[in-house]
Amino acid sequence: MTQMDWLKSVPKQKLFVLGIAASLIAVQLYLADRFKMTELFGTSALAWGAVSFLLWEKRDTLNLKSGIFSKFFGGTLIALVLLKSLSLSAYHPFLRVSPLISAVSLGLAVSGVKGLKQYWQELLILCFPALSPAPAILVKTIDLTTLTAKFSGMLLWYLGFAVSRQGVYLSVANKSVEVGTGCSGLSVIMQMVMLAILFLFMFPTNWKQKILVPGVAVLVGFAVNVVRVALMAYLIAYSTEGAFEYWHFGQGSIIFSMIAAAIFGLFCQFGILRNEPENQ
Repeated sequence: MTQMDWLKSVPKQKLFVLGIAASLIAVQLYLADRFKMTELFGTSALAWGAVSFLLWEKRDTLNLKSGIFSKFFGGTLIALVLLKSLSLSAYHPFLRVSPLISAVSLGLAVSGVKGLKQYWQELLILCFPALSPAPAILVKTIDLTTLTAKFSGMLLWYLGFAVSRQGVYLSVANKSVEVGTGCSGLSVIMQMVMLAILFLFMFPTNWKQKILVPGVAVLVGFAVNVVRVALMAYLIAYSTEGAFEYWHFGQGSIIFSMIAAAIFGLFCQFGILRNEPENQ
């Protein structure tokens, strides 16, 4: 079947919904890119891609019946999301919650209030942009700074550097670096947990793997961040401020997230997917 034949076979109502969904996705990703929110763009693109895959997989079983009130309310929310998005001239936290609001609005419009429950996986996934980076209240509740400093110091010591630690401060060559809440690793860990949830939604696993996959995600996120903090301490002691800024705030910080995702992906590929789950 050619692309044109496929389009002709799709009802006009579904094409209209697909067009609205594509517009909402395009606007949100465009604004994230325009405002140079690299982390938000990546997380949102991943979430939208996973949601699209899941919906495509169950497209033939979806209940697409909605009442007049649900259609009106959902359509109004969609219009408000678009108006708010197009009025932004700088980054606003709304961009993090707009994917979830957009999905709820579309769900109401096409499936009604009762039909929203069939999209629970997709709605959970679209919470990811709002939860990344980790909210401040969660960072304060789960304080990993001391633990991260301790393991980063141990790594530097094993690599042969003269390092000392006092609380969250690491000292190398008489220069100190503080492991702040932003470097605790919680944001990277949350990103890995999000990937773990996506994996569990998209691939069949048994109950042991459902426990193992998130556990490995947490360990990978923490370990990669420990290496990153150790590198920060080394750069403070032996390199230039520009190099430190690049790996701390610049594109270098994104590279570590990519490394963590790659390691976790390799684990899923060779540790899970190559083996058929014993029990679904």
